[in-house]
Amino acid sequence: MAPSKRRNVSAAKPEEPQKSLSRKEMDEKVERILHERRCANEVFDLLELLQKERDVLSAVSACSHLFSSLLQRGELRLGHLPKEEDMLAGSYSAEEKYAMFMRHRYNSYVELLVELLEHEAFVVKESSLCALMNFVSTEAQRPLQAVDWDGHCCFPRDLLKAVVRGLLSEKEDTALLISRFQEFLEKDDVRYYTMGAVSDSVGRVMAQAHGVVLPVYQNNVFTLMSNINMPKKEEELRNFLLDRDGRPCLFLPPRCPREAVLMAVVLFQLPSGLYKKVLVVLHDAILPHMSQPTLMIDFLTAAYDIGGAISLLALNGLFVLIHQHNLDYPDFYKKLYNLLDPSVFHVKYRARFFHLANLFLSSSHLPVYLVAAFAKRLSRLALTAPPAALIMILPFICNLIRRHPACRVLIHRPDPRDDPFLMEEKDPALCHAMESSLWELQTLQKHYHPDVVRVATVINKPLGEQENELSELLELSGYELFERNLQQELKDTVALEFEPVTQLLQGSGGLLDQHFSLE
Repeated sequence: MAPSKRRNVSAAKPEEPQKSLSRKEMDEKVERILHERRCANEVFDLLELLQKERDVLSAVSACSHLFSSLLQRGELRLGHLPKEEDMLAGSYSAEEKYAMFMRHRYNSYVELLVELLEHEAFVVKESSLCALMNFVSTEAQRPLQAVDWDGHCCFPRDLLKAVVRGLLSEKEDTALLISRFQEFLEKDDVRYYTMGAVSDSVGRVMAQAHGVVLPVYQNNVFTLMSNINMPKKEEELRNFLLDRDGRPCLFLPPRCPREAVLMAVVLFQLPSGLYKKVLVVLHDAILPHMSQPTLMIDFLTAAYDIGGAISLLALNGLFVLIHQHNLDYPDFYKKLYNLLDPSVFHVKYRARFFHLANLFLSSSHLPVYLVAAFAKRLSRLALTAPPAALIMILPFICNLIRRHPACRVLIHRPDPRDDPFLMEEKDPALCHAMESSLWELQTLQKHYHPDVVRVATVINKPLGEQENELSELLELSGYELFERNLQQELKDTVALEFEPVTQLLQGSGGLLDQHFSLE
């Protein structure tokens, strides 16, 4: 059903104010309209109540019952809908004029429901959304468009596009309303046509924006699309809203609409907050479901160049492309090296970053100077790192040395008077890490925290070939470290007095008796 132009929803004169109706009066009016066609003009009273704050919920319910009944009874005009002025001038029967009249009123009601999706009260938005999706379901079973040929499906795509247009607001965050919409996405055909509607919306809105960032709109698009997953094979499509004679009315095109939507989203500049949301789920919720994951190369490399937390999050996607799709990234390790700064120990995604860094540095084919540069830079940063991070960083450095025995010279070399290492050098090949030593680890053996001292003293003995397991240490926080120390049982009690006091206030020999005896 293509929405018609906004029409007058009231038959009353402008100077005649419409009084409010009780719910009982609305229901009675609906019954009269359904059973007495001479009362058809009373539909204007119901439509006008939709614009009154105190009557809007009851009016939505009453109008939904009215038009759902008309749809199911087949009393709305099917196919082409003439304009109302043409309808009155044409040679149509009374039955046809009634069907056209009610179809126009139905179109007006749908437009009002779409407008109510922007209402300030969530309960009104939710009621309007449910009413619209009820019409989508009813129109799917009793289409208002004529069937062109046998087996052709008339899914109400235009009506669903109007719903999606209301969900993808440019002014208001609609995450709560989208969460209510999720239950309707359980149907495969609803998901399919929703993705197509989102794709059309993104192309139109972002083209009109001329490159300007639209944070609210783009976040709404991501929220709607983030939980949609369309199967790649047709045999996996089993749950349909429209299934005529056992034949599902949906065929997957060569390119999945989800892929088209994602490409449309990332082609435009994203706000930093949305960058993070996309990158968090990209590697496991988006890339595995794309037929051509390599299309995301430009997006991920651009995100990796931004720096900060966004670069850390881009590592996941790059890891998938490098290891599974043979992505060649010449400056990857140089950029990874430059991500190591004091803030990396305090970011929210610290565990994810060091997990991936450990994977990237696990290859035995890496040049020695590169591994030495990472080990030395981490050692220098460890001087100012919090204890919880040190418990993880020091075994990380030891694992690097175990994998590359040529780096053991960094431990055994005497402390240089002037450390040649260049901390500010961005190129690991020019930082002179191999000429330096890991004196920082020896310094940390004087740390105030006993667990840090215990981990740092490992280098005093020959390192074995068995690597330290880092998985349990990556998520360790300062609070957990503190609680773990409190739960440790002391082997020996700490002596507080040379001669333990057995009686403090009373009894023979107690301090209280001694006090009075002195007096």
